[in-house]
Amino acid sequence: MKLQAMPAVLGAFFLVGGCESEQPIARQASALGNDEAVTGQRWLAGDHHVHSRYSVSYSDVTDPPTPVLAGDAIYPIPMNVAMARRFGLEWMVSTDHGGPGHSKVNLLHAYPELIDSREATPEVIQYMGMEFDTPGADHSSLIMPHGPDEAENLFEIESRFNKREPWPSDPSWDTEERMIEALNWMKQMEDLPLVIAHHPSRSAKGYGVYGLTEPSELRAWNQVAPEIAIGMEGAPGHQAITQMKGRFEPSKYTFNERPRGIYGAFTGGYPTLGGFDQMTAKLGGFWDSMLGEGRRWWITANSDSHTHWTDGGVDFWPGEYSKTYVFAEKNYDSIFSALREGKMFVTTGDLVSEVWFTVSSTGNFASIGQTLEVEYGDDLTVDINVLDPRQANYNGDKPEVRRVDLIRGEIFEKAIAPETNSNPTTAVFRSWSRQQLDKEESFLRTSVRIEGVKKSIYLRLRGTNTEEEEPLEDPSGENPWNDLWFYSNPIFVRVLPQSEHGPGTTKGR
Repeated sequence: MKLQAMPAVLGAFFLVGGCESEQPIARQASALGNDEAVTGQRWLAGDHHVHSRYSVSYSDVTDPPTPVLAGDAIYPIPMNVAMARRFGLEWMVSTDHGGPGHSKVNLLHAYPELIDSREATPEVIQYMGMEFDTPGADHSSLIMPHGPDEAENLFEIESRFNKREPWPSDPSWDTEERMIEALNWMKQMEDLPLVIAHHPSRSAKGYGVYGLTEPSELRAWNQVAPEIAIGMEGAPGHQAITQMKGRFEPSKYTFNERPRGIYGAFTGGYPTLGGFDQMTAKLGGFWDSMLGEGRRWWITANSDSHTHWTDGGVDFWPGEYSKTYVFAEKNYDSIFSALREGKMFVTTGDLVSEVWFTVSSTGNFASIGQTLEVEYGDDLTVDINVLDPRQANYNGDKPEVRRVDLIRGEIFEKAIAPETNSNPTTAVFRSWSRQQLDKEESFLRTSVRIEGVKKSIYLRLRGTNTEEEEPLEDPSGENPWNDLWFYSNPIFVRVLPQSEHGPGTTKGR
């Protein structure tokens, strides 16, 4: 597909004066992309947070402001997808910023380009979405299920609830209560979208001193709409900042002030740890407190691609550094369901490319994102198989997994406060060095027995190419390729109460 140049300022071509037709785009479902299912589930790498040239800036010489094409992110959607394919991705979500009247930009311009991109590169599953300017919080991925009404449904949500949509700006759109109203509105849709919180601690002033997004908000979202508000970015994007050529907004950065994910760049706040947000990386921290409530609260990783570091930006291409793997068939519905169900692991630097992690008991088992029901006092067997690929990553390195950790935490027996940021029961149950793992070709394998489980628990995995026992705070200027981690989403083990004991009650689901 040949990409046509477009004017820098969209002007009347876009929205000024209402000259452009605002009727929903009439496209047949058959033109939406490749729906042909590939049979059989497997690990499929993707990225749910990618910006195109429709992440516009705004010219204030007009009232309302005029959107400026490529004012923030610079690449056409087909180019993002082509690069995603080059770097090993099989699914991607286009997520452009909002702004005054931006709902029409998505509907009338970004969406037709997405349809063209689907036709040009059908081997990459491509979802319609946006970076939702979240009321009362920072940003979120808003991902629409694939279908003939996907663009119109996104338009309805963005035009009604995106906090930067109105002009003049309206502070009443930027409240926690309005986000709950938005989620309740989304719950009435026939096909539910997904919401994943972006860079949740980027505005934090310190560890546990949160900024725009707080634990109580994320709990409230998940409580109101657990099938929609499903998780958060574990590893944020913008991790190529230390590699960028030239200066990017020199008023904000000096040569030595280049924190991974631009965490703390604007606030002097808390950095990432091994490239991961504090809400995920701190053992026994916020993520573990959510899992300790039994919440199905998942983590992801992404590029947040706006401008590649070789073009003066702070980003890697989709899939070049961070990947979110889902266990699914390669079709729109299966991948979307796998995201919702937490059948995911994340990795940076292509440290691993498959994670097979199961918990079994008395002939039943569960895998990532699932729940195993057992009777009081049953023993568990945990099996771990990790593919440590032989080929070089996209920095030309061949990183090795040096350690794998099995992490265990208990499910709380009492309700906790909404602002809770810790789970004191969480600990590393067992660690294996590379030398302690069995090796079969590129697989690293191990298993361990957990005897006499008497409380409901969850189990999750992580691994690294470093010698760090716990991920350390990332210094400005750190080379991201030298500090790699992978994390799995959890498996829950529910110990049945006495009244539910009996044959045939243990099952994975």
